Amino acid sequence: MENVHQIRDISYFKAVSPCTQPIADATHHISEIAFVVTRITLESGVIGEAYLLSFHYSPHTIAGALRDIRELALSADVTAPGRFIAQYEREAEYFGHAGIHRWALGSINLAMWDAWGKTLGQPIWRLFGVCHDRVPLYGSGGWLSYSMPELLDEVSRYVARGFSAVKIKVGSPELEADVERLARVREMVGPQVNIMMDANQGMTVANALRLAEAAKSLGISWFEEPIAHTDFDGYAHLRRQAGLSLAMGEREFDTVALRELIRREAIDLWQPDILRLGSVEAWRASAALAQAHHIPVLPHYYKEYDVPLLATVPNACGAESFDWVDDLITRPIRMENGYAYPNPGPGWGFAFKEDRLTPLG
Repeated sequence: MENVHQIRDISYFKAVSPCTQPIADATHHISEIAFVVTRITLESGVIGEAYLLSFHYSPHTIAGALRDIRELALSADVTAPGRFIAQYEREAEYFGHAGIHRWALGSINLAMWDAWGKTLGQPIWRLFGVCHDRVPLYGSGGWLSYSMPELLDEVSRYVARGFSAVKIKVGSPELEADVERLARVREMVGPQVNIMMDANQGMTVANALRLAEAAKSLGISWFEEPIAHTDFDGYAHLRRQAGLSLAMGEREFDTVALRELIRREAIDLWQPDILRLGSVEAWRASAALAQAHHIPVLPHYYKEYDVPLLATVPNACGAESFDWVDDLITRPIRMENGYAYPNPGPGWGFAFKEDRLTPLG
C-alpha cells in the first residue's frame, strides 16, 4: 500500500538577494547573498521547502552534500523525521557529523517539517504548543565595511520601523574605530534602544577585554562571539572580567559548546543556528538544555524558522532580523513595532517565488 507521507522527489534551487555592495565583518568578506532551496514532494503531492544561507562559499561542496543526502531521503516518511536523522547520522559518520553533513540534514529536515505541517493543515508552532504569540526582534547588520553615514542610516531605518535593539559589528584593526562607531550609534538612537556588538570571533581575549572596558559607558547589552568559539576558558575569563553579557552558539553543530560554557559559567545567551544543528529536534533540544540552566535563547539568522520555534519555548529572548530573504518568498514574517509574529499558514507558512529560483547545478 502506498505511503502518501513518503518523499517522492527532491529538487534543489539557488536564489540570490540583491547586494548593492560587498559587506564585511571582522573575519569575512561577503560578495554574494545567496540561498540554497530544498524542495521535497510527497506521494500525496504535498510540497515542503527549506532554505540555507550559503553566501558565496563552497557551492560545489554544498551541492555535493545535497546530492548525496537526496538518495537516502527519497522514500523517507515525513511523519518520522527522528528516524531519518538516525539513519543519516549512521551514513554520515565516516566523514563526520559536524560540518556540511549537518547543513544537508537540516535542509531535508526543515522541508520534512514543512510538508508534515501542510499535510496536517497546521503551522509548525501549533504542533509543539504555544508559549508566546510574538517575539522581540533586533535589527542586525552594522557591517565593518560600512562608512559612518551608511552605518547610521541602517540603524536609523531599524529604529524608524520600531526596533528597540540593534547589533553592530566590531573587531576593527583599531579599537578606537569600534568605540567611535558604537558611540555614534548610541548618540543617534538615545538611551531607549539596546545596542549589542558582534566580533564574529575576530578578537583576542586581551583586545576583547579592552573593547568591553571602553564600551561600558555606552550601555552595551551583550557581546557576541568576541573570540574563537572553541576557547571555552577564554569565554569564562571574559565573563568574569568584562562586565558584559556574552552571547555565543551560531557556529555550533551540537550542544557540546553550550554544555562546556555552562560548566564554566561562561555564557549568558544561547544562539543556535538551526541549519548547523541540523534539525528542528536538535534546535529544540539545545533550547531545553539552555532552559534547564536559565539561559535565554536568541537564535542566529533564520527568523522564518526561529520565530515559530521561539513561540514554543519558555526561554525565548528574541530573534535576529535581516531582510535578505523577504523579497524572495510569498509571505515574509510579519514584523510590527519591534516584534515578529509566526506565520499562520500551514508548515512554515511561506514558499519561495518561482521566478526567483534557478535549478542548482
